[in-house]
Amino acid sequence: MTAVMDALLKRSSESRLTTPAPDQATLDKAFACAARAPDHALLRPWRYLVIEGENALSALGDLFAATLDDGASEKERSKIRKKAQRAPMVIVGIASHQTHPKVPEIEQTMSAAVGMGYLLLALESAGFGGMWRTGAMAYNADIARGLGLADHEIITGFLYTGSVSSPKPEVPRPAPDDFVSRWPG
Repeated sequence: MTAVMDALLKRSSESRLTTPAPDQATLDKAFACAARAPDHALLRPWRYLVIEGENALSALGDLFAATLDDGASEKERSKIRKKAQRAPMVIVGIASHQTHPKVPEIEQTMSAAVGMGYLLLALESAGFGGMWRTGAMAYNADIARGLGLADHEIITGFLYTGSVSSPKPEVPRPAPDDFVSRWPG
């Protein structure tokens, strides 16, 4: 077994995150790992936003709340604002699509998503926890605009990261025989 395989087999999504968040040296190395994602035509179709600190996370929560309908209650607004406070750092993954005759947008999105996965694994291997979230906020055009995304960009997810405050129980995983077959079979 290799160190990479061990890290993959131990990986889990951790939702109970606290300070400290990854430091700059760890982030730099983790982003270098993310940049190793498969990338047809070397387009580098990804970028990331790091959001940390009370003011920045509060601003993200306000952006989330601003997307609610005018009829939303203050309780609903408060609940959605708190989503940005789930971790001391949120990294927004962005697929930055480029026009290319041989590389469709879907391949570029997949490359950016793999980069997010590598980023998560790198941070976990450095001792931090993480939770990659998508959902309505990731697909909301107002959120994308509020974060400064261009028209050719989409959010691949929000990577909440920090130190694990209390690990969750291990989740049972399927055996490879349950999801792998040979073709022709």
